[in-house]
Amino acid sequence: MTIQVNQSEVNQAVWAACDTFRGTVDPSIYKDFVLTMLFLKFLSDVWREHYEQYEAEYGDAPELIAEMMKNERFVLPEGANFYDLYGQRHTPGNGERIDKALHAIEEANITKLRDVFQDISFNSTKLGEEKQKNDILAHLLEDFADERLNLRLAHIGNQDVIGNAYEYLISRFASEAGKTAGEFYTPAEVSELIAELVDPKEGDEICDPTCGSASLLMKCGRQIREKGSKKYALYGQEAIGSTWALAKMNLFLHGEDNHRVEWGDTIRNPKLLDADDRLKHFDVVVANPPFSLAKWGYATAQDDRFSRFRRGVPPKTKGDYAFILHMVETMKPGTGRMGVVVPHGVLFRGAAEGKIRRKLVEEHKLDAVIGLPEKLFFGTSIPAAILVFKQNKEDGSVLFIDASRDFVKGTNQNRLHLEKHVNRIVETYRAREPKTDKYSYLAQFEEMVENDFNLNIPRYVDTFEEEEAIDLLAVRAERKSLKKELAVLDVQMQGYLKELGYDA
Repeated sequence: MTIQVNQSEVNQAVWAACDTFRGTVDPSIYKDFVLTMLFLKFLSDVWREHYEQYEAEYGDAPELIAEMMKNERFVLPEGANFYDLYGQRHTPGNGERIDKALHAIEEANITKLRDVFQDISFNSTKLGEEKQKNDILAHLLEDFADERLNLRLAHIGNQDVIGNAYEYLISRFASEAGKTAGEFYTPAEVSELIAELVDPKEGDEICDPTCGSASLLMKCGRQIREKGSKKYALYGQEAIGSTWALAKMNLFLHGEDNHRVEWGDTIRNPKLLDADDRLKHFDVVVANPPFSLAKWGYATAQDDRFSRFRRGVPPKTKGDYAFILHMVETMKPGTGRMGVVVPHGVLFRGAAEGKIRRKLVEEHKLDAVIGLPEKLFFGTSIPAAILVFKQNKEDGSVLFIDASRDFVKGTNQNRLHLEKHVNRIVETYRAREPKTDKYSYLAQFEEMVENDFNLNIPRYVDTFEEEEAIDLLAVRAERKSLKKELAVLDVQMQGYLKELGYDA
């Protein structure tokens, strides 16, 4: 009988594998090795499990088994599985053997895994000289031979355990990665919040133009699956090659085969185009773009062939509105909904950004501005906001929500509580009441005109707490009483000092 492991045991085992690298290799480097090895181990275990199932059924017909295996979700070439590598772990050449295995897997599954392993090399000098590298990789292979990391579905229960373990690793790496963390991970509760706000539905095409490791995309897909449907498609683009590879593996491990994720710079070279070579439109567009990116593509924006910047070109050193404008342009007419994380400066900065903001409000596309607590995001302590846009808005009203005080305090990172905080934001957004005291306010278009299209949340949501009145006479009386007590204590102190011989 197979004993199933739980999610916590799998998470602990994969995190323990990182000990092989600690003190020798920086986490920003070894995260790719650990995540890729988890991917390889999953492929190997599922392949072996299915092969043995067919073998039990068609034991005397190896040709038939081979044909049956061709119908699997992926192909694992002979000699390219984890166990072949594990068996040779004490022989020189671990790095080269692992690289060859990965490239063979990529070639055998070219439509799904093209270029996924091109930015990762286990034979890299980043792991040290040959002897040290071989030893590290031998230990890594042994770590993944742990029985807790027997990733057969019969052992782990379902594929979500693997996807969850992958997400767990990514989140742990993000907490250690400092400023670079925002490049590949959006905190789970924030992803959940954005997904709830845009309300993905059956049949939707969903896009994240700065998708990182694809966690936000998959949260949107999960919303639809939880409603009982698998009819949706995920699209994304990611500028950093190694992060794009994480996204591809992450989607694969979560069983998300109906996806298209491109590698490239969304602003300079958008790759999600339609048959007419125009920007493809989506029902749902979500993103957590890099905050105030300095070198975002200003030089070529004026001549953008997709006319994304017809409302204005964002400042040269702040690319926030470049991503916002790209996303607005890719919403489907009628059904398009959009949620994007932004720094607060987007709400009130003037000059070019002020003009762009004015036009978006005048077009009645902006639906809500939601202020979040500080220290929610890895790599920055500043508070952020979520902007929600809709294509089919009937009026110019905008709902402002100040959720900045609702969070669970942590040592390094604060977080949102799903039931208390996320649900409150979502319920307030959907109810769209005129006013919730010290929390939300539904501003009409004319009010934003009066504020010169400044969307700073305190202009609309009054969170002022009146301080308790001070009784000055009571304070004066208390002060007199304390002075008398101090005089008595001073006499006592002088007596103690005299006893100790300090006459002065």
